[in-house]
Parts: sequence; structure tokens; C-alpha cells
Amino acid sequence: MATVELRFSALPEHVRTARLVAAAVARRAGVDEAVLDEVRLAVGEACSRAVGLHVSHGVTAPVWVALTEEEKKFSIEVGDEAPRAVTAGDGDVTAGGPSGEDAAAEADDEMGLAVISGLVDDVEVTSGETGGVIRMSWPTANASEAP
Repeated sequence: MATVELRFSALPEHVRTARLVAAAVARRAGVDEAVLDEVRLAVGEACSRAVGLHVSHGVTAPVWVALTEEEKKFSIEVGDEAPRAVTAGDGDVTAGGPSGEDAAAEADDEMGLAVISGLVDDVEVTSGETGGVIRMSWPTANASEAP
């Protein structure tokens, strides 16, 4: 299992680099050429979302991306360290709910997640007080080969 890891300052100009690296590693891992544009777009959207969260929360830590080639799939994780509100068991938000500009940022965040979900069949989003991770995966060429 080979892994490539990237860490970059939360600046929009670095998102393009992450997209290019993701496409190159996906190609090398055996992801179908027809799917590479989806990989590139999904990584761009996930990284843009992470950059936006870092900027809006004043987080100076880098955004990170892990690209992993497994036996039958290629996985990408995009992580941020922007804190999120945590919902208590009764539905109350414990860290303050969105208001004003925060509500607009949250709407943009939801739109980004909708775009990613439309591009990737296998996607998982987790978040908490210390940040979040978007996990995406695609089958590789050797996954479709019959034994």
C-alpha cells in the first residue's frame, strides 16, 4: 500500500497543486482515465472547502491530503483542523450555532459537499471539535479484472 501525503498552507493557490498531484497519483494507481476528471474536481472541491474553513476559523495549521493506493481501490483523504459545532444528544448545538456570515459560509460548505457527493460514489465526511476529514475512493483497473 503506497501513500503520498501533502500538507499545504490554507491558500487557494495551493488547491491547484493538490488537484494535479491527485490526478497524477490516481493515474499511476490505475484509476480509469474516464474518471480522472472526477478525481481532480472532487479533490479540488474538498481542498477548497478545507481552505475556506481554515480561513474562516483563523486556523494557521496546514490542510492535509493523503493519497493511498490499495490493492483494489484508490483512496483520498482531505483533512482540516477547523473546529465545528458539536451537537448534543438532544439536538442542541454546544459550541454556538451559525449566524449571519457563518450561516452563509455553512451554506457554501453544504454546496461543496453536495458537489463532492455527486462526483464520488464512495464518500464519507466526518467532523468534530478538532476538524474534519473527507474520505473518497475509486476502484482501480485491477479491481475490475476477473481472478
